[in-house]
Parts: sequence; structure tokens; C-alpha cells
Amino acid sequence: MHFCLTGQYTPRALNGILENPTQSRAEAAKKLIEAAGGKLISMYSTPVDGPGVLTIFDVPDPGAAPAIAGIVVAAGTLQNVKLTRLLTQDEIIPIRQKAAQLRASYDPPFK
Repeated sequence: MHFCLTGQYTPRALNGILENPTQSRAEAAKKLIEAAGGKLISMYSTPVDGPGVLTIFDVPDPGAAPAIAGIVVAAGTLQNVKLTRLLTQDEIIPIRQKAAQLRASYDPPFK
């Protein structure tokens, strides 16, 4: 299962990054994700809303993703974290098929 985690670095984390500006945060993310049985797909720095990060990763257990997010928040690394489940095109087709089957069963609040 693919997930996207975004967040802004805390002031404490930014100070640590500035003390060692050549250190790759991707290695720390990769180590954590792999410990959860997953794989780091990509990681980007983001300047929006303060220095932050956008990380895409794949984990076999859906509970691993919120655990990973909780660890980076509890460690004081990120704030304003958002975790989003990403669906591949292969995963979305059965969901669309199920929605098409269920569509007639729903009564919207308007006519």
C-alpha cells in the first residue's frame, strides 16, 4: 500500500539540519520505513508553509503507515503531518467497479 506523508520540520529539527546540512534525511526515512517492512519510493523537500518534506512509501501493513507518522511526530521531527493513502491505477479499478454496482442503492439529498 502506497502512502504520502507530508509535514513541516519543527524548529528543533531545522536547527539539527542546519548543524549538519549535508546529512540526508532520506536515509533516516528509509531506515524507519524498511524496519516497518516497507520501501521508500521517493522523498522531496518542500518550501511551502515552511521547510518541510513529502515522502512516498510502500508498506504491506496498513497499520505501519500511521505508526511511522506517529514516530516522526513523537520524535519532534515534523509537525502539521498529513498522511494520505495513495491508490495505484490497478487498485482503483475494482473500487470504481464496486462504486458502479452500489450507485443505484444511494438516495442523494437532492433530486
